[in-house]
Amino acid sequence: MNLPLQLHKTAKASANQIAYYFMGQSSTYAELDEAITKFASGLAKLGVKQGDHIALLLGNSPHFVISLYGALRLGATVIPINPIYTQDEIGYILNNGDVKVVVGLDLMIPIAEKVHQLLPKVEHYIICETEQNGLGNPAIEDLSVFSKMKSFTSIVAAGDLDFQGPELKSDDTALILYTSGTTGKPKGAMLTHQNLYSNARDVGAYLKMNQADRVITTLPMFHVFCLTVSLNAPLLRGASLLIVPKFSPKEIFRLAKELKATVFAGVPTMYNFLYQYPEGNPDDLRTLRLCISGGASMPVALLKNFEQKFHVLVSEGYGLSEASPVTCFNPLDRPRKPGSIGVSIPNVENKVVNELGEEVPIGEVGELIVQGPNVMKGYYKMPEETSAAIRNGWLYTGDMARMDEEGYFYIVDRKKDLIIVGGYNVYPREVEEVLYNHPDVVEAAVLGVPDPNQGEAVKAYVVSNNHEITCEQLQNYCREHLAKYKVPTSIEFLAELPKNTTGKILRRALRSQVTQGSPA
Repeated sequence: MNLPLQLHKTAKASANQIAYYFMGQSSTYAELDEAITKFASGLAKLGVKQGDHIALLLGNSPHFVISLYGALRLGATVIPINPIYTQDEIGYILNNGDVKVVVGLDLMIPIAEKVHQLLPKVEHYIICETEQNGLGNPAIEDLSVFSKMKSFTSIVAAGDLDFQGPELKSDDTALILYTSGTTGKPKGAMLTHQNLYSNARDVGAYLKMNQADRVITTLPMFHVFCLTVSLNAPLLRGASLLIVPKFSPKEIFRLAKELKATVFAGVPTMYNFLYQYPEGNPDDLRTLRLCISGGASMPVALLKNFEQKFHVLVSEGYGLSEASPVTCFNPLDRPRKPGSIGVSIPNVENKVVNELGEEVPIGEVGELIVQGPNVMKGYYKMPEETSAAIRNGWLYTGDMARMDEEGYFYIVDRKKDLIIVGGYNVYPREVEEVLYNHPDVVEAAVLGVPDPNQGEAVKAYVVSNNHEITCEQLQNYCREHLAKYKVPTSIEFLAELPKNTTGKILRRALRSQVTQGSPA
């Protein structure tokens, strides 16, 4: 079984069930399945074949859902990309990922016109219209600037409803998710059809999702948390998606009240905004039966305050891209433990080990490792990194954890030096490499600092050979090469960085300093 096949079966069995609501419109499962079939057929007519790579540069919209499932039904491999990435970041993924087709918003047209010659592997750019009437708008009038451009509407219109896609094998690569790496360049985690289907199946069953559920889908669809928990799992269980283009507390309260939402999934930052929203009425969320938190550790105080104010259970879980992503969730049928990521979900095994890979006693801290049908097949074109991450069938997460006597896991430290900004991963090395490329920067070190809104913020310590350079100048430089959330919110200039005897920069020494440095 796989995701597009299961959706097709749901459309046959429950044709009139609502698949999604989006900006005042809705679509049944039958209508969604027809659009997916025609998009898959349209891709095939373009010459897209099984195994080809298709990148999605899209926000939360029906376009994303149709493009994702249509590409999967054709047997293509999908590469979701954050559309707010810079040209440099997007260009690296498109080239490294051997992308043949890019599906993006019409805002991409001027960018594609400018850079398409630098991306010779890309044969087609499919442009999605962004007018508020969703999928019903006419095709973009002038896409003849260069022959590689097509409109999303025209691709769907050219498709056939009797299209029969190829047989999909469980170990075929369905998705490549690029995650930041300690080398400074993203790594592409290859997830198979079995990976995606098994995790969506097990998460959906664990959270007791059903056709009566209406799931607020406001997490970014290009992120693996949303892909499994707020998109694939609900669709696999026949639930309805309440698609939100962009998170805002006002919109969440309105949508939850008007459409009687039952499930909300978000990162701790979102919960904090909802909790602090002055006009947030607990009665607007009264139909919610479950809230899900992930992406970063949720402060226990926030969890308890949110539950007390809105009278709804918050279940915290854990996952990572390489595991499709979910490995743990707090159970719904027995006591939830604040501060814990919960217990292993069905068909997935977690354990805590020492440096030799031996399981440590209950209560002791070690590295969390994972085994199950959700674990990736490896990193794209990176055999050495794959061998380091997967050993003897176990995925080594790099997160330090402990397990209690009832099988509940607790993360005690994140991957070394990882910064999580509003649920997004930022690796210091990636930011440092950009800073080092600036002619006035001699040395740089980046780490995370507490932030009341985003959980963490990026802070840089810089040694410069130009005493007149300012924090703002360096931030502007970073904005040219990094996504907004990766740009340092503060930069402190130092005469030198602390180092050990081998010359390695000591981040722990920087963390321990109480600095009141240069302006942000």
